[in-house]
Amino acid sequence: MKRSREKAASELFAALYPRLAGWCRRLVDDDETAHEIASEAFTRLWARWTSVSEPQGFLYVTAANLVRDHWRKLERERKAVRRATAEAAVRPHAEQADPSVRMLVQSLPERLRVPILLHYYADMPLREVSALTGRKEGTIKADLHAARERLRAHLRRSVDHTR
Repeated sequence: MKRSREKAASELFAALYPRLAGWCRRLVDDDETAHEIASEAFTRLWARWTSVSEPQGFLYVTAANLVRDHWRKLERERKAVRRATAEAAVRPHAEQADPSVRMLVQSLPERLRVPILLHYYADMPLREVSALTGRKEGTIKADLHAARERLRAHLRRSVDHTR
């Protein structure tokens, strides 16, 4: 029984994956993202294999939802870039002339830099940062704290050296 189910799943994958991935590719305009979405749709199907009566419909609905999530993420990123660009344009020249904080943020390890950019620069709530990064809110809070401590220590050293 289990063997026939595995065979059916394997045959379904061989029959539908190329077409599903191609459909996703046309929607997201990126090969890697399309394959990730198609693979995730199949992963979700396997998790419910015995309870799904229409696997092909399930795959396409799941992939459509994942594509929609991808588009929403891209729109949030575009808005964040526009907001950051607009904020940079209205900042006083003195702040723009002193790029040390920006450079310091850029020098943070990615684990700390990404939450700082999303939370403080893109003004996203912790819940959204957590969802975008796939990390727990508590981890995001800890990373933000660690990043602020690094920034604070660096700025203290900079102030001490200018005296």
